Amino acid sequence: RWPIAAAIFYYLSRAILAYSSLILIFPLAAVYQEWKIWASSPTIPNLSLLGCIKVYVFNVIWMGFTFAGSLVLLPKWILCGFGSSVETEAHCTVERMGARLCTSSCVGPVVIRGEEYLPPDDTPPGQPAPVYVANHSSQIDVGVVYYLFRRFKWIAKQSVMYLPGVGQIMALSGHVLIKRTGKNKGSISNLYTKSNEAIQSGCPMFLFPQGTRRLAQRMPFKDGAFNIAIDNETKIVPISIDVPLGVFNDWYPLSLLWGGGGNKDHVVMTVHKPIQCKKG
Repeated sequence: RWPIAAAIFYYLSRAILAYSSLILIFPLAAVYQEWKIWASSPTIPNLSLLGCIKVYVFNVIWMGFTFAGSLVLLPKWILCGFGSSVETEAHCTVERMGARLCTSSCVGPVVIRGEEYLPPDDTPPGQPAPVYVANHSSQIDVGVVYYLFRRFKWIAKQSVMYLPGVGQIMALSGHVLIKRTGKNKGSISNLYTKSNEAIQSGCPMFLFPQGTRRLAQRMPFKDGAFNIAIDNETKIVPISIDVPLGVFNDWYPLSLLWGGGGNKDHVVMTVHKPIQCKKG
């Protein structure tokens, strides 16, 4: 028995180690995607070499932290019978800590305005949870929204499941994943079903209505967030995220060593007055 158990442990640990090595590879694709966004317009600065390195580190931290957190939560998830047994810990602990770590390490301070418009984290019994919507211009957005200290479920593209660490924590947190291209009617139907279930159970949804990242271009909003809010007769909470154009190209956090951090431009997140939605 012991040789068999030792063999299983050996091969399992080797498989985990091999999979975790992808955390150093996948961020290269993230760097290229972010570089394309910043290079899409002559009115904004391109990512410098330093900027590309910071995007890479940002993603390594995010994937590495969520991967480690997933491994820690996995035994409890199995012992509790799978399902939604670790959703709160996955989101409120692992995701929140990981997001704040990579943001504070690579991006800088985050300022929140309009906090008085934030709904309470605990939705009163019998009331539907709100729907949060925000503009989406950079990978930074995904990290800074956790500074709101509100529990929510993402609606995200299905392909994030293939990202090491991120895919596992998204599954454990119970986020809603959709297929954005091809024959996706079933995926869209599942989006509304899962979102309505979450909102009625008191867990808000968070969407980027424009559907993709743009820095220098205004994109039309898709109607999914508004349909969800209307179906549940709940509030939409609009959020504006202002990302400084030099955020990745500056020397932060190294500038803290020579006292240059005080001049760092902040990412500003503005919470606007909620909008009550009703049918008809």
